[in-house]
Amino acid sequence: MTEVLTPDGAWTLDDGVLRIVPGHGRKVHKLRRSLGELAVPLEAISGIAFEQGRKSGRLRLRLRDGADPFAQVTTSKLTAESDPYGLAVDRDAFAAAGYLVDEVRHDRAAAGVPDGPAREYLMPPPAVPLTATAGDGAVSFDGTTVRIEWTEWAEDSKLAAGTQVLGIHAIEGVEWTPIMGLTNGSLRFRRRGVLPIAAKNDLACVTWGILREGGTTSLVAAAIAARLPHPHTASASPPAEEPPNAAGPGTAQATEDEHDAVMRRLRELGDLHRGGVLDDAEFAMAKQALLRRL
Repeated sequence: MTEVLTPDGAWTLDDGVLRIVPGHGRKVHKLRRSLGELAVPLEAISGIAFEQGRKSGRLRLRLRDGADPFAQVTTSKLTAESDPYGLAVDRDAFAAAGYLVDEVRHDRAAAGVPDGPAREYLMPPPAVPLTATAGDGAVSFDGTTVRIEWTEWAEDSKLAAGTQVLGIHAIEGVEWTPIMGLTNGSLRFRRRGVLPIAAKNDLACVTWGILREGGTTSLVAAAIAARLPHPHTASASPPAEEPPNAAGPGTAQATEDEHDAVMRRLRELGDLHRGGVLDDAEFAMAKQALLRRL
């Protein structure tokens, strides 16, 4: 067993698993404490490095693409302090950190772990039920249903629409984005057959403008992403195009149904525009996207 123990947390390599335990001090980021202990199997690891400075250093772990639902929705979007796959290392633990890096690399190579993306999630998602409140809404997920309740900071259009309930079957994707510059952070659920609009008016989107990471919204995003088709499975790939003249008997009806759905959505967009929910630019962009489907 190889261990690096610091006030920021502990990393322990034991029997093919790297256990990551966040510290308990006030300086340890709330998101890492909320995520809790992680057990990372060697087959989920893409690489590991130790960046050594004069007085302190940092361990960094890279996971294979598609190995962890949390990393899948947050990769390259977290601060160093909130990233669970990083560890601040004091000078007196430099030697242990270097040794851990060597051991992980050796054991990973011995196990023949591939460098490419994982075909399935190798780590479990955050446990449900989960609830997170940030900015204009509170979102909860029980494993099958997403519920969004608006706060007083929500736009009038969201408050007028009231609480939103989405079944997991109606969601085709989840997008989590922290605050970037002057742009608010957001947690958006992409619904089947519905084009997204501006985040502040989207009834399937929670936004925030204070906490960079939006509290624990990323945990909700990861829990939902884990229950959607994996990004690297064959079932998640778009279907192959049919050859010319290969249309089946139901093709004409499907085309007609799609035309009706687009026309219905155009009418809905017009209502939103007239009601002031969409400005001219948003309405024009959404309208053009729909017209391209005809």
